[in-house]
Amino acid sequence: MLLRVNALAKGNSGIRLETLELLIELINKNIIPAIPSQGSVGSSGDLAPLAHLVLALIGKGKVQTFKSVTSETTSFTNLVSASSALKKHNLKPIKLGAKEGLALINGTQMMTAFAAYICIKSKELAKLADISGALSHEALRGTDKAFDLRLHNLRPYEGQINTAKNMLALIKESEIRKSHLLNDERVQDSYSLRCIPQIHGASKDAINYVCSRVEIELNSVTDNPLIFPNEKDYIEGGNFHGQPLALAMDFMSIALSELANVAERRVERLVNGQLSNLPRFLTKKGGLNSGLMIAQYTAASLVSENKTLAHPASVDSIPTSANQEDHNSMGSIAARKCYTILNNVEVVIAIELMCAAQGVEFLKPLKCGVGTTAAYNKIREKVKPLNHDRELHLDIQKVLTIVKDNSLLRYVEMKVNLN
Repeated sequence: MLLRVNALAKGNSGIRLETLELLIELINKNIIPAIPSQGSVGSSGDLAPLAHLVLALIGKGKVQTFKSVTSETTSFTNLVSASSALKKHNLKPIKLGAKEGLALINGTQMMTAFAAYICIKSKELAKLADISGALSHEALRGTDKAFDLRLHNLRPYEGQINTAKNMLALIKESEIRKSHLLNDERVQDSYSLRCIPQIHGASKDAINYVCSRVEIELNSVTDNPLIFPNEKDYIEGGNFHGQPLALAMDFMSIALSELANVAERRVERLVNGQLSNLPRFLTKKGGLNSGLMIAQYTAASLVSENKTLAHPASVDSIPTSANQEDHNSMGSIAARKCYTILNNVEVVIAIELMCAAQGVEFLKPLKCGVGTTAAYNKIREKVKPLNHDRELHLDIQKVLTIVKDNSLLRYVEMKVNLN
């Protein structure tokens, strides 16, 4: 709704001020139209979703309103008719004038809203991936040689360099690392540890690129035709076409999927006693206890699902409007798929954090680094060490909570500056 207001406020859409002001009133009074997430092909704008958005302006359709808002949750009322919600707040439905119906529904705001949210969460998630990777690095007693900045300055991708800096900062003062610094016979770690800067960094660079495209779209006029009042002219064009967002969201899907791919590989190393030199499945009482074995199953399932979802939507097109609209972007589908991938990656990162924290238990009394200790302590506020089998689903959900609400990230960033 806010993005639609922003686009219409540019003054190129041929819409009356009072129509725009009513849309703003709905936002201010938390009258939120019920909008289906499916039905857009991403060209001629997100026609069907935006049509549901503006139904409320003419007193039709269903809306929900905020019932209560706290720092942790937002609850809504049941769906009510738009007409009753408008009446409750002494608002009158608008009678649309010429061009206004088209101006309200022609645009890319549905896919852009998804994209904006995804961009914000992706930047946070990339840092969380560094934290989970660093904690796994501690549990697996990896070497920090591969994070030496002299190496990364010879391949100066911004994301790669920043990730290497993050890894060094997170494991700084690690007693675990110091304990085997002089007598570690291993020359190199596995790729999932050694190449964290290259893998995470590439995803970070992709995320930053995508966000730069989304920022352009957020402040663009995307309906048709467009009005140029100073020149007393109008132009029919194609600014509604979602191709820029479709490609960007497909790229973001790949970038996020890779963060989960490599995290799951580290989870596998943690639970595999032959690779970790830790108790199998991170339990001392194997046989009767399966430890964290099934946690890796869950991560593998989500990673596999992401691989399917990461197939680009933008390479597909299906004609509409009697073949006048013969190439559609499918940007809304790309955005929705990316949103699902984002949620899956959050769960995989939560699983890695949980498994890595359990791995650290077997290295005590040695302590982790400054940042990894903060992460470990925050996890232990929610989940106790696993001594006997219990419902892992509950543990995963508890860690997922501090991943989603950013409390873990904020806590770590109180101790360590992350890029």
